[in-house]
Amino acid sequence: MDFLIKTAQAQAAGANGGQSIFGALLLPVLLLVVFYVLLIRPQNKRAKEQKEMLARVAAGDEVATNGGILGKVVEVGEHFVTLEIASGVNVKLQKFQVSQILPKGTVKNA
Repeated sequence: MDFLIKTAQAQAAGANGGQSIFGALLLPVLLLVVFYVLLIRPQNKRAKEQKEMLARVAAGDEVATNGGILGKVVEVGEHFVTLEIASGVNVKLQKFQVSQILPKGTVKNA
């Protein structure tokens, strides 16, 4: 019967020794704030910058793609971009594959 007494003492200690709900929720809330500041906000900022850069792409720009292809933009559509990667060689790719706009003359020097 000694084991019943220990159980009763443990239940009594848990009821009286518990902290407030504020203390129990402090750690999860703090973790959410850290995740937002370190992960979510910078990712949203990069996505916004990428979207703005894609809106600025125009014919005549020199760009680099996610696959590492350098080329000059010949035609820009709503969802697709046509790149001239060599003299007379045009490649059509999805607009979101453009990773950056390069300074003028970069493709010629590469």
